Amino acid sequence: MAAAPKAVGDKATEMMTVETPDGLRVQLGPLHPAEHAALFDLFAEVVTSGEGFPHEPPLTDDMFADTWVDQVTLTVAARLEDGGRNELAGAYYLKPNFVGRAAHIANAGYAVSAARRRRGIGRLLVEDSLWRAPLLGFDSVQFNLVFASNPARGLYEELGWRVVGRLPGAVDGDDCFIYWRHVS
Repeated sequence: MAAAPKAVGDKATEMMTVETPDGLRVQLGPLHPAEHAALFDLFAEVVTSGEGFPHEPPLTDDMFADTWVDQVTLTVAARLEDGGRNELAGAYYLKPNFVGRAAHIANAGYAVSAARRRRGIGRLLVEDSLWRAPLLGFDSVQFNLVFASNPARGLYEELGWRVVGRLPGAVDGDDCFIYWRHVS
């Protein structure tokens, strides 16, 4: 069962359309249950590539649910309109990074389809999560395992995250960093 959003009113779950610098119109809003299969496929692609998440391939239904559905406060989808149909181009989740008295610190994870990367969709997802996190009751966002090889590190640092820890050789010999940022 997903954790319920803590937002006052509907603001945290509102749908909005934004544009990337190269003119792609992207709709951002809560993931619909009918989109779970598309997100599973997108995330399976990420897991298989070994980029960004420590999951061992192949992705299973339980691994997917544990990451994107169970105990998640909100999952937001990035949809592109393509020929009259919406294509799931990416998504992110926000959930408590810890339990109890530390549940005010969010954890977030982002995934963008390989075919849609380097078009500004990842930046839109990260910026949207910064806007929604305080609406859901979070005052900071922490990333627990950002691979040293992850090209998104520059984006995170540009948007105000700072490294608060380093885990040498954490995943297949790759160092990982713990990032933290205040959001409210």
